[in-house]
Amino acid sequence: MRVILAAGGTAGHINPALAIADKLRELFPDCVIKFVGAQGGMEEKLVRKAGYDFTAFKMAGLQRKLTPKNIKRNIQAVHYYITARGDAHKLLKEFAPDIAIGTGGYVCAPVLTTAAKMGIKTAVHESNSLPGITTTMLSKHVDKVLLPNEDALAHLTHKQNCVITGNPLRSNIPIEERSSAREKLGLPEGMTIVSFGGSLGANKISEAVAEVVKWEKTVGDVNHIHSYGGNGKDMFDGLLKKHGLEPDERFRPREYIDNMYTCLCAADLIISRSGAMTLTELKATGRASILIPFPQAAENHQYYNALTMSKNGAAILIEDKDLTAERLLSEVKALYSDRERLAKMGECAAALNIPDSTDRVISNILDLVK
Repeated sequence: MRVILAAGGTAGHINPALAIADKLRELFPDCVIKFVGAQGGMEEKLVRKAGYDFTAFKMAGLQRKLTPKNIKRNIQAVHYYITARGDAHKLLKEFAPDIAIGTGGYVCAPVLTTAAKMGIKTAVHESNSLPGITTTMLSKHVDKVLLPNEDALAHLTHKQNCVITGNPLRSNIPIEERSSAREKLGLPEGMTIVSFGGSLGANKISEAVAEVVKWEKTVGDVNHIHSYGGNGKDMFDGLLKKHGLEPDERFRPREYIDNMYTCLCAADLIISRSGAMTLTELKATGRASILIPFPQAAENHQYYNALTMSKNGAAILIEDKDLTAERLLSEVKALYSDRERLAKMGECAAALNIPDSTDRVISNILDLVK
């Protein structure tokens, strides 16, 4: 089997593609896989690191706010798109795939629309509860649209070729027992919170978290691991100094959490943004969460991701505009006092998990190419 995988932009697009590739390679060792992504994008680094062949196209996103500078950018983006369609036709003709699969990002559009016109089987996977512009457009042209949940299906008008599969996680993800994860981290007994705002950090979240940590010191039995991100060190250090807080056995501030799955498994509560793959991990580990969607996410899709979790009892949703230290502290205090509710939220998260998501995706791919 020969497979083209088009993905780019964010980890929420790239990681599902890598999960699909890993499973295909496991099932069919002779399968030839080629990734296509944006030149200089996150995908180029991650895909090459995973050991897959990668072809880069020049791509750029459309700017929704029309300013003279953005109009110029949009003209350049359209030029890249037209060029990419020609590049995609050449690549598809030379590589001759049995199927072309897209998992999100601007690069999917020229690759999959061109593949469909050439009579090549096509599928697109959407990881968010609100399908993006690319998925919405492609849904009318591809053979199958693979969706994370019923909420995503409700947002599409072209539903005939849609299938609910969930979001695939890579098979090398270790899901550990809470007690063993805590032992590995050397955490003492007590409610454990993990908070983060992404690799670069989110200062608004860090500011609120500092107040939460200040309260935690007064109760004395809460563990807290917080990632302030690459851009937040000076700001967070200043907050700690202001509140007279020092890292210790229970409070562990970090720039970046490089053992995220162990930390998630050790936690009772997660405080984070609501990217698609973060929420997929929360479902897989069955963890309660307080979600603060990133307000600048395209089409505000993180809000809809968080909404799916909150309306099913798995999370508390706080919009970024409503986030204050007082609001976050109030929610944390309430969960600290009501462990039954906290545990129930984790159970609700686990109930949303689709553990065989990767198998469902692969089954749909094989249905198209057999």
